[in-house]
Amino acid sequence: MTMPPVLLELFVLALGIVMLVLESFAETRDRKVFAIIGIVGLALVFLFLQVSAPGPSGMVSYVMDWPAIFFKKVSVLTTIVVLIMSIDYADTITRFLPGRSPQSGLGEFFALPVLTCAGMMWMSSAIDFILIFVSLELVTISFYVLVAFMRRNAASLEAGVKYLILSALSTGFTVYGITWIYGVTQQTNLTQIQQVLPSVPLDNQPGLLFGALLVLVGLGFKIAAAPFQFWVPDVYQGAPTPITAFLSVGSKAVGFIVLLRVVLSFQSLPAVGDRLISAITFLAAVTLIYGNLAALPQTNFKRLLAYSSVGHAGYLLIAVAAIGARDSGLAVVVYLAAYLLMTLLSFLILVIVSTHSQGDDIVHFNGLGKRSPFLAFGLLVAMMSLAGVPLTAGFLGKFLVFKVAFETRQFFLIALGILTVGCGFYFYLKVVKAMYWQPAPPNVTAIPISRLSLVAMWVMVVLIFALGIFPQFATGLLPSTSP
Repeated sequence: MTMPPVLLELFVLALGIVMLVLESFAETRDRKVFAIIGIVGLALVFLFLQVSAPGPSGMVSYVMDWPAIFFKKVSVLTTIVVLIMSIDYADTITRFLPGRSPQSGLGEFFALPVLTCAGMMWMSSAIDFILIFVSLELVTISFYVLVAFMRRNAASLEAGVKYLILSALSTGFTVYGITWIYGVTQQTNLTQIQQVLPSVPLDNQPGLLFGALLVLVGLGFKIAAAPFQFWVPDVYQGAPTPITAFLSVGSKAVGFIVLLRVVLSFQSLPAVGDRLISAITFLAAVTLIYGNLAALPQTNFKRLLAYSSVGHAGYLLIAVAAIGARDSGLAVVVYLAAYLLMTLLSFLILVIVSTHSQGDDIVHFNGLGKRSPFLAFGLLVAMMSLAGVPLTAGFLGKFLVFKVAFETRQFFLIALGILTVGCGFYFYLKVVKAMYWQPAPPNVTAIPISRLSLVAMWVMVVLIFALGIFPQFATGLLPSTSP
């Protein structure tokens, strides 16, 4: 690369700040133009990432390897789709915002996801606990504002308070864990920690394990792993729908890259690394059971996707627990790529339908196959991929997860994963049943779709099938299979 990789994050950060500044001087201009500016700017960043290759960064706390490049792409793509959703959701946002002009505050709602994206990109390359913590706080503080952004909506304010309190609690666990690890190793850099671990005295190993488990608790909150998921249903339902999608995909993805780097760094000391893997195995089992069983009785689509998000964190934790397998990193990457496509497609359609129907219960999707055939088809593809139907990206992701679990003899997690896949078919097909087998409400009109949303949906539908039918594309997501 001809320029320092960190300039990408600085460009995204500057883009968000410029959007905020310009919004202050554009009282009469349509604020949706700032979302377009953000989309174009992030598209340029994504194109640059496409031609980027691993190389030295010049900093000990920041790396530019293949996993970092992939997770930066995930962050940028997620933010682009969230901005597209936000354009469709703008009328709902302005309805719950006090202001002198009809679009007061809308510019900030478009700029904050861009700033959040900068933090997620830094997290993707962070290999030092200090940089991990700082970038994590940039992401979290932005989400504090975004979740409670609709200040006249009681559900949004409630979600913001819950997210603030529980996120602050998880941050305390993370910082306390980092303190224990530093106290034992005298290092905060993950590479240096990995090097000094074999020389840690036996008496200090319990303290090191305690610190690692505390960090795991903090990261468990970010990835929505049980039993740290209790914030997910209410926050997902109360937050603005584009922000729910952002939390579900972006926050989870960067949480997993940090988790992978931390787990790998502790593998140089089996006495601690093996116990950490055992804890992750337990989390995977609990997360699979809770996420999928809790999703079964849901009648609200946002809550269903919230519990679904918890269940998918369980499948990803299976791959992390199988860290000794050769393709464990590839399994995480492919599953996250599939999860990005099918979840963002679901939320984009949810934004369009709920804005038109004034509700996000599953009953509002009744008869969607007749009212808007393309929206119904797109949601059908997303539901089938989330359930793991063959020839979709979701099936390939689950196949690779079960493959690496088999290689590491995680037979209990495989059996549990297969059973919970069956649960998934039930609650995902409830949405399909509503679209195609339930009668449409009387006096309903066709649902309009903007060109930008239409293009985004077509792209995601095609990519879901492309990744599922041509699995060789998966190997191009991460040329180096080690995370």
